[in-house]
Amino acid sequence: MTQLNDFRKSKDQFFRYDHHSPLTHEQQHHFEELNYFSENPELRTTVTVDVFPKKEEVTIQTSTGDVQTYQRYGRFDFTVDDQKATLTIYSSGEDYFLPFVDGLAGKETYDAGRYLDPISLGNNKFLIDFNYAYNPYCAYNERWSCPITPAENRIQVPIRAGEKIFAKASLDI
Repeated sequence: MTQLNDFRKSKDQFFRYDHHSPLTHEQQHHFEELNYFSENPELRTTVTVDVFPKKEEVTIQTSTGDVQTYQRYGRFDFTVDDQKATLTIYSSGEDYFLPFVDGLAGKETYDAGRYLDPISLGNNKFLIDFNYAYNPYCAYNERWSCPITPAENRIQVPIRAGEKIFAKASLDI
């Protein structure tokens, strides 16, 4: 079993049994597992980020109308299936945040986008592993407030990795 499979199994257990799960109590009773794309090693890459000279502070609206503040950290280019794309990484303190909407949004992935937690490797290099892309908690039910993906991170390239759209209709009671 790969590290990714272990991670996914652990996440499913958290969703099903933990009282901190993003699922409602009723949803947990009917939950079996999340739906994922198969692991894609080509969507795990080390990128060099073009760090913005001035860390501009931005407020990002959330799904409930609130706002969260981040800094625009830097931008990187990458290629998927011979299609080029560019994404911006945001920071909050020592943490990095990569919200994105891909070409599969609303069809195979959550329509408001997915998130990724880039891993800093130092010297403006980051590990970007789209196999770990996940849905924001608001994808599971409306009680959560989630940052809405900024326009600059809405790309047409399909990212067939990570978590797929959540079939909550089958869990609604």
